[in-house]
Amino acid sequence: MPPRSRSSSLSRTSQTLIALAEALSRSGSFLEDRYWESCLSEALDKALSARHGRAVETALDVLLEQRSAAYELLVELAEARSESLTPAPDAPDHDTLLISAPILAWTRYRLPPGQLDAAQLRALEALMAKTVLGPQAQVTLLPALIRFDRLPQSFQETRTWTQALAQRILGQRRDGPALRDAEAPDDLLADVFFLIGAVVVPRGAPVFQWQSPPPSEAPSQEAITEQWAQGCAPILESSFTGCQLEYLRPQSYYTGTRQADQGIRPLVLKAAATWLQTAARIPGTDLRAAMVACGDQSIEEYRIGFCTRQSNDVIYGCVWPALSREESQPDPDTEDQADTWDTIAALLRECGVQDIRRLPGLHPVEFCEDCGTPYFPNMLGEMQHPELPEEIDPEPVQFH
Repeated sequence: MPPRSRSSSLSRTSQTLIALAEALSRSGSFLEDRYWESCLSEALDKALSARHGRAVETALDVLLEQRSAAYELLVELAEARSESLTPAPDAPDHDTLLISAPILAWTRYRLPPGQLDAAQLRALEALMAKTVLGPQAQVTLLPALIRFDRLPQSFQETRTWTQALAQRILGQRRDGPALRDAEAPDDLLADVFFLIGAVVVPRGAPVFQWQSPPPSEAPSQEAITEQWAQGCAPILESSFTGCQLEYLRPQSYYTGTRQADQGIRPLVLKAAATWLQTAARIPGTDLRAAMVACGDQSIEEYRIGFCTRQSNDVIYGCVWPALSREESQPDPDTEDQADTWDTIAALLRECGVQDIRRLPGLHPVEFCEDCGTPYFPNMLGEMQHPELPEEIDPEPVQFH
């Protein structure tokens, strides 16, 4: 749909956001930047405080369709205004930040549900205050580990979570945000468990320890990450028996989510190759893998299909999402895309899979119409529904 005809059906809020984001993208000076950013921030606050609607997402869809330079500016500011309150509306002397501490888990058994008891929750809040947060920070965490399917689905919902948790810290409410009911697939071998919370500090005070001035005397982010991981292990490992865990540093909500997106990709691949060789008892020398890029006009994801040396039938598959503009380039000769192919191939070789085939071209993103399973390539370049041989039990072992 041409941008002009579509704009006539947009809400006034979406049109305002688009106009201000475009104005900011055309700015030519710091003072003009500051003016348009202030206007856009005010418009975003009104949109995010509305009771219903997806005006921000609609505006972003239009800017993305138009390939506008304003898209990245609006995304960045929408993230900032939804995950942070500066100042908090109910506490003008305080700032609030929604935070995420991802836990990457993979196993050859079955992943746990991610429940936390009261003692674990208290221990994690105390650990975060001691090892990660600034001296004046107050923190509260959700009483469960949240997987992707239960995270906020809009900027407006993220803002609601931020405000609800801030009010809980400040004693203005007893509960946190309402969490949607959702069930992750039982057969996942790797996934992210998010520890979500909010931090409230006096207006302008540092949220994290690495903000302490002067920077040369502040603890490094790497050292804080190591302390956090060492402290988390005795608190959480009993809940993840049979799993390999990686604890990412607590960060702002959207930064933490992006880091988790990046970090889980190699673990999904590693978990699949390990499960096929151990639980399914297929030697690495008998495994083969085909890789293909999928998308419409650009690469949206890479799909890896596993076959055996005895057959070209796809027995298992993994999806590697393209998370950057470089990874989405359709030209197979670009240097950045070659890095992605090489990264996937290197991981497969580390896992014992040596027969790897990269297939040319850009294939459509196809799914099974009956069950929604993605199609994966075999060694001949055919996209197939993955089917395990009858002699292999597809159910991961419950170890918890």
